[in-house]
Amino acid sequence: MPAAHWLLLIAAAFGAGVLNAIAGGGSFLTFPALVFTGLPPIMANATSAVAVSPGYLGSALGFRTELAALPRERLVREGLVCALGGVCGALLLLVTPAKVFSAAVPWLLLFATVLFAVGPRLVAARARRGAGEVHPVAQGLGLFVVAVYGGYFNGGLGILLMALYTLTGESRVHTANALKNLNSLVLSLLSVAAFAWAGAIHWPSALVMMVAATVGGFAGARLARRLPAATVRATVVVTGLVMAAVFFLRQ
Repeated sequence: MPAAHWLLLIAAAFGAGVLNAIAGGGSFLTFPALVFTGLPPIMANATSAVAVSPGYLGSALGFRTELAALPRERLVREGLVCALGGVCGALLLLVTPAKVFSAAVPWLLLFATVLFAVGPRLVAARARRGAGEVHPVAQGLGLFVVAVYGGYFNGGLGILLMALYTLTGESRVHTANALKNLNSLVLSLLSVAAFAWAGAIHWPSALVMMVAATVGGFAGARLARRLPAATVRATVVVTGLVMAAVFFLRQ
């Protein structure tokens, strides 16, 4: 592979780690970069999932203060749901044509972005009506569906998770960000194991990008914790709209 291609992959992975820590959508950088270097789309998608997965570790470590303040039972419960969903999504990718799901991706991203943008107003409206908390079963089902999506495609996973947590009543944006990064790590590790088992990963590219994504994820988490909540929220919304527009144009 030419040196310019390696530099492109390293830059894309570092940028993906930063973007995933702040807003999500890092796969939008890694997937096109891998396709540009000549990998088939399915292999590029699987390799991209491997590349960004360690970045979630760096991001989760950057939010360890927020995670330590949450009940351990919640972290374990959500981790198990995401692990199961990630495996199901990865297996779905390996046995079905990618075109079927790719057609729905821009609509799903647009919906998730709008949902995240209006989430605080919806939560406030629910509070004014005296509505109770979202039922844990409903929240778990929503988390499972998002995890399946993450195992299958991964693009925009962070935005979907942020939208889910906002809609279900998590008003602390940094806590939602911490949960997003931890659960993204869990489901990515399980989906990566499925891709590795199927031989769908280009390991030379994946290993180099994993290092760059980890560094980017840690740097991004430190940056996200210092940014005002409004800035983080605006970054998520802008990223989601840009990603949705690009995927619409690709159809």
